Amino acid sequence: MDKRWKILSADPETCDSLHEALKINPVLCKILVQRGITTYNEAKRFFRPQTDMLYDPWLMKDMDKAVNRIMQAITYNEKILVFGDYDVDGTSSVACMTKFLREVYKPGNIEFYIPHRYREGYGISKAGIDFAYKENYSLIISLDCGIKSIDLISYARNLGIDFIVCDHHLPDNELPPAVAILNPKQKDCPYPFKDLCGCGVGYKLICALAKTLGLSDDYPLKYLDLVATAIAADIVSMTDENRVLVFYGLKKANTNPNPGIKALMHLSGIKTEMLIGNLVFMIAPRVNAAGRMDDARKAVQMFISDNYHQALQYAEMLHSDNTDRREADRTITEEALKLINDNEGWASRKSTVVYQSHWHKGVVGIVASRLIDHFYRPTIVLTQSGEYVAGSARSVSGFNVYEAIHQCKDLLLGYGGHFYAAGMTMSAENVAPFQHRFEEVVSSIITDDLLVPEIIIDAEVKLKDLSNSFYNIISQMEPFGPDNPKPVLLVRNVTDTGFSKVVKELHLRVVVTQDNIVFSGIGFNLAEKYKLLEGKQPVDVVFTLDVNEWNGSRNLQLKVIDVRREA
Repeated sequence: MDKRWKILSADPETCDSLHEALKINPVLCKILVQRGITTYNEAKRFFRPQTDMLYDPWLMKDMDKAVNRIMQAITYNEKILVFGDYDVDGTSSVACMTKFLREVYKPGNIEFYIPHRYREGYGISKAGIDFAYKENYSLIISLDCGIKSIDLISYARNLGIDFIVCDHHLPDNELPPAVAILNPKQKDCPYPFKDLCGCGVGYKLICALAKTLGLSDDYPLKYLDLVATAIAADIVSMTDENRVLVFYGLKKANTNPNPGIKALMHLSGIKTEMLIGNLVFMIAPRVNAAGRMDDARKAVQMFISDNYHQALQYAEMLHSDNTDRREADRTITEEALKLINDNEGWASRKSTVVYQSHWHKGVVGIVASRLIDHFYRPTIVLTQSGEYVAGSARSVSGFNVYEAIHQCKDLLLGYGGHFYAAGMTMSAENVAPFQHRFEEVVSSIITDDLLVPEIIIDAEVKLKDLSNSFYNIISQMEPFGPDNPKPVLLVRNVTDTGFSKVVKELHLRVVVTQDNIVFSGIGFNLAEKYKLLEGKQPVDVVFTLDVNEWNGSRNLQLKVIDVRREA
């Protein structure tokens, strides 16, 4: 699939000024300026985050109310239920709050509750509130959910149960009747950083409680490897406070990890330094798999385990769930691709909507993302869920899939989501009409350029720029994530040395030269690009800079993203 290349620009005078201050390669200065770093002091804060850069938790609206209500519960020996979502952010949040409250209060008065994905669905559940009432819990702290649960929190209040809501999802105009709502996205919340994940909001409550209880400022830092896992998994902005939290969370993971993190590192085969990519691609999928394939409670049980042996037992269950998830993902993706290819005309549509009643509901969102890799367009994967059909939508860059679904709402029983991802339920008889309507809506809105994947390129370089010191500075830009991605670079007019080749019929091994500098690299699933290198014709290569470790030696290499014949 051909891709669009978009090369970012930056103000030359600002770049020159930063270069004068930092005395590093001008290409790196350009990348920093693009990310809003324009002065020596801003660069120092970026490259050397400090915990004193974290904001005062008391700046968050209702923090005083939340802390006072929890202190009241502690004073009067009340039972507290910690309630959270079944994904990584939710289970990490619940684990942090449960561990903290059990350390500072009576462990027997603290319990946690994770709703079952298929029996109860997302968010606050009636079953959870009924459990709290039956077991005499008078306070529920909800994490990563609750901001839209107006009716259910009213129901709890009528039963004599108070709610503290810690959430980061966008609030509606009407808020639930909780005793305190911690959410920096509230219109009148003065908290300076709006992009915390659910676990981040919960962490700020822990910090405020620790201060109130007379604990040291460093006390809450021991939860930061869990907070970092949640931030990495929830794809929130990796800037400002999130960057500081993840920076120190990774330090914790590499020196004294939570037993659950340590167990998952072992099962994932992570033997070197833990980086943000390990959290995103190895730790988070295993935690998520618990809720996708079975019951997410065991993810919390793993994180709150007191010792490694106990944590490993739960981690092995998550590891097994993830193996099942990967198999279901692979099988359903293959079936979905065959369905598209077997139906004449489907491959040329502007949208994809596929349905099979037997597909596993826990992986339809992942499969939708896989299908976008093959056919780059807004995609919905549907399956049977009880007596209804349920599904997940994923979108392409720049297209609001939630709005497109909204225009089909008369065919749906329910829907929710945001710009790039959504979920919906419908009656089985409405699947075909929905396929037709969704295609009509997408076709009428989407522009042709949005149907071509775009590669955002930070800067052009020469091969001679790619030194160890250049790579070391890029490495210090970790942790990478939204708003601070790993720099994508472009080198023009390189030629094959004659040693480039196709590996395992799928991958491209390149060995290219420019101005007598030779660099090797690997392009996964780019075997079809080999023909561009044949005959030593000049090519342009888009890549990220990586290190190849082999037999004890470390060499810089290009991790190739795309190759194009030189214009």
